[in-house]
Amino acid sequence: MRFRTLWRQTVRWAVLAAAATAMGRAAPLERDLGEGLRLLRLRELPGDLPAGNAAAGPTVVDVRYAVADEAAATAFRAWLDFRAQRKSPVLLIVNSDTAPAVLRTLAERNPGRGLLVIGPATDGIRPDVPVAVGPETEAAAYKALADGAAVAALLDGSPPKVRHDEASLNRSRGADEPAVPAAPAGPRPPVDAALQRAVQVHRTLAALRRL
Repeated sequence: MRFRTLWRQTVRWAVLAAAATAMGRAAPLERDLGEGLRLLRLRELPGDLPAGNAAAGPTVVDVRYAVADEAAATAFRAWLDFRAQRKSPVLLIVNSDTAPAVLRTLAERNPGRGLLVIGPATDGIRPDVPVAVGPETEAAAYKALADGAAVAALLDGSPPKVRHDEASLNRSRGADEPAVPAAPAGPRPPVDAALQRAVQVHRTLAALRRL
């Protein structure tokens, strides 16, 4: 009992220390993934960790390409233990470019505690939800979101549809008038397979009333 109390105090101190470090730094990338799910992308640990309960609720935490030393990885693991709950899970996305210190802290984890690791299987860690994706495609999809791509485009690989108003306008001109071509759509970013899988997992948990 005493050990458990001491452990909880240690976790709380680590989380508070990480939050204090995060103050005054640029906010990490955040996006709304719909149906109560949000994305939090962290690049520098522990500085990017949100303060307080800023990440409450089901959250996709993306630490692909994140940098962290051993102390930062320990603080991050403490934050995960504090945040991840069965009713408020953390869907953690990793890959082979995640800081090795972070991957080492995840190698020994208790399944079923609200933390699910998603990503390609590597020698460093076996994800709970493996995803098959090439490193070039994954890097391109990751960069696309930072460059302003819509989340929907990264989750859906289907081709864009012609807008109904444009099609109706072309038909209304009559057969004797040339159709006005729709503006060409720009190249679509590649689907972010890991992020897509994280959203699918969340939707499944919600459908099963496990959130």
